[in-house]
This record gives sequence, C-alpha cells and structure tokens, in this order.
Amino acid sequence: MPTEPRTSTHIDISDRGARDLWTKRFGVTEERLRKAVRMVGSRVTTVTDYLNPGAR
Repeated sequence: MPTEPRTSTHIDISDRGARDLWTKRFGVTEERLRKAVRMVGSRVTTVTDYLNPGAR
C-alpha cells in the first residue's frame, strides 16, 4: 500500500500505487516522474522544485 503523498518525504518510485498518486499530484506522466527522480533524487521537495521551478 503506498504512502499518502502529503505525509511522505520521499517518492517510492518502485511502488505502482505511489507512482500513480505522485503523477496525478504533479500532473506529469510516469516517464516524467521517473526522469525527475533519476535527475534529482526521490525527496518530494526536490522533485517538486525540479518539475515546477519557482513554485515554492
């Protein structure tokens, strides 16, 4: 069972349910989410900054 995105500090890219939740939250494809995690790591705040620069 995936961790609820709002309480998680990291994205578990190997968990299908978590990927589905995070792709919906960020409004990106699974491929884009995987690339973001490869590029900057799995920390939610870092991925958020990568996918939405200037959003925070």
